[in-house]
Amino acid sequence: MVWKRFSKNRVNIGSLLTLVVIVLSAVFAPVIAPYPLDQLHFEERLLAPSAAHLFGTDDYGRDIFSRILYGGRVSLMMGMVSVVMCVFVGVALGVVAGYYRKLDMYIMQFMDILMSFPPLLLAIVVIAVLGVGLTNAMIAIAISEIPLFVRVVRSSVLTLREKEYIEAVRALGVRDYKILLKHVVPNILSPVIVMTALTFGDCILSAAALSFLGLGAQPPDPEWGSMVEQSRVFLTQAWWMSLFPGIVIMLVVLSFNQLGDGLRDALDPKQK
Repeated sequence: MVWKRFSKNRVNIGSLLTLVVIVLSAVFAPVIAPYPLDQLHFEERLLAPSAAHLFGTDDYGRDIFSRILYGGRVSLMMGMVSVVMCVFVGVALGVVAGYYRKLDMYIMQFMDILMSFPPLLLAIVVIAVLGVGLTNAMIAIAISEIPLFVRVVRSSVLTLREKEYIEAVRALGVRDYKILLKHVVPNILSPVIVMTALTFGDCILSAAALSFLGLGAQPPDPEWGSMVEQSRVFLTQAWWMSLFPGIVIMLVVLSFNQLGDGLRDALDPKQK
């Protein structure tokens, strides 16, 4: 039923297929890439897109198409790890805050403090404390996105904890952790799935922004944001160096956002 609702919109199917193609391209990058990752050819530097180099070459003569394929591994990994941390920590804190009123105030006040910072600025602050690096960048991105997860999960749990079946189970003497695992968490999966899809795009965009600022993936590792940053000084001379990585970032973020919207409509029980 959910798939029928989701597949009625062709834009949803197009977004899903786009993500599948990009993910598979990153996974099988060693097979698909026409050139090695860091093969230098200074005699072929700054070549425009052609049959030999689909996306052109950079200032070191490296094939941009190959680097985008390998860079997808880094960008998608940063997004996936950040989202996984967001889901586990955000759902746990949201469930505790929504179910236990005594802890609600303390958890939500801390979340409000985190939400008072712009997400990218908060991620930069976390990196300033932890240090520059790929792992620290993923932790920083997760911390900047966790408050949104907590608020969404908490609002769902606040509604569920007042339901009659929850009160009945509680009256039977069932322990709280069993109530949470068997009756609360399964009933908040729909908003969590939607938030996961929407947050994935935000995490990839934040990862690209941090790498653009030099705080995420470090050379020589390819990453879409760092590729855009390296092309800044060649915008007028080699426009393709920044265009194609930017287009890939836009497609991935747009597809995840559309996927989240489609899942929200498909999982909504009020939809006919």
